[in-house]
Amino acid sequence: MQSTKFQRQSSFRRGGVIPTAICLSKATISVGVLSMSVHAAEVGALYQLACLMLGGVLTVLSIRMISVASIETKKWSFEDVCEELFHPVMAIVTGFMNACVCLGSAAGYLIVCGQVFVVVFPTDDATRNLFVVSVGIFVCCPMALARHVGFTRHLAAMTVGALILLVIVVAWYMGEHRIDESVTTESFLLGPGEATFVAYMNSINNMIFAYNNQFNVPQLTRELTHEPSRDGMTKVAILSTSVTFLLYALVFLLSVLAFGVAENQKDSLILDLMPVREEIHVRISLMAVMFSVLTCFQLHIYPIQQFLAYLVRKARGCSSDDEKADVVYFGRSLTRWYDIFCALGSVCLVVLIAVVITSLRAMLDFIGAFGAAYISFMVPPMWIIALRRKDEKNFSWFSREILFSVSFLALGLFLFVFGTYSAILPILGL
Repeated sequence: MQSTKFQRQSSFRRGGVIPTAICLSKATISVGVLSMSVHAAEVGALYQLACLMLGGVLTVLSIRMISVASIETKKWSFEDVCEELFHPVMAIVTGFMNACVCLGSAAGYLIVCGQVFVVVFPTDDATRNLFVVSVGIFVCCPMALARHVGFTRHLAAMTVGALILLVIVVAWYMGEHRIDESVTTESFLLGPGEATFVAYMNSINNMIFAYNNQFNVPQLTRELTHEPSRDGMTKVAILSTSVTFLLYALVFLLSVLAFGVAENQKDSLILDLMPVREEIHVRISLMAVMFSVLTCFQLHIYPIQQFLAYLVRKARGCSSDDEKADVVYFGRSLTRWYDIFCALGSVCLVVLIAVVITSLRAMLDFIGAFGAAYISFMVPPMWIIALRRKDEKNFSWFSREILFSVSFLALGLFLFVFGTYSAILPILGL
């Protein structure tokens, strides 16, 4: 009886399938949801919906590949798996790309906080920057020191609810102001007809970023309460991706109807809601968005912390489980001191980026194409191929698993090359 009661009380324990899925979805649903409607307004709801569906399937497959590689190598970071299967140079390159994705994502969160602050409390750029720096120091720094990704599971559940509130507010706006005059059946479904190849490609880039949560998969696989398993992480992937898809689809469909197509859409939903910012429920929803993006900050700092810790380990000549890395100073292991300094240094860099760059859309497009495509769709199939090549007797390039991995890698390479090209053109003003 007591055992059953304990199980009921611990159903949301760290490492359970549901809380792990919520953490993984929270790493995804944040900044991306705010800019999704901008792309849908350019390319049409049908194209955007197709991209979301395809992206969801690819994300589940990618997460499964990463969990398989982590479990079979018994390594729990991108750097350690790459070193185990390839070479330390590959580990450094992959870790750097992963850190760039997470730096950009975390900076995007602070940019959103700055936008919310400006909308709710109209002010100048200097005050906005001061607010961003203050949030980074007093909120993000303490959260970045958490040792486990699952630490934020309760906050993650609350922030998913906060984003549902945003959906309700957008629906309210559409009910109050009716469907925007620029929206027709054709423009809603297919776009206004002015979209270029770059616009369609950047919509895919945004989709890649929207689902990008693979950077936390090795660590979350390790934190599963039961023995880490590919089936367990597959359940987590399906659940988190389904929640993400539903929220994204609801937001961009309602937003396009409410705010219009093409140039009627602003950089993010926060700026779209600026005309009705005096409404109390709008202010509450915007503050909830700020709370939402801040609570998942640690999920993006953790991979940066892992990368910096890996570099320090290699500089000291230590492996991931070397006893030399556990020398104790002032009551903490040397590794833990490195983790703390790396986390705080990462937050400082993120704050600097957020103060300098204020355009959310341009940042997300570039991150989605350059870093997220590499981490999500190129690294996982390379891991699977490298794992299977270890068994030289049974390895065949024409087996179904290898052919699928090669196809997956080719798709990732396409998204990486052409997506980056498309994302850079608007930044350069071309």
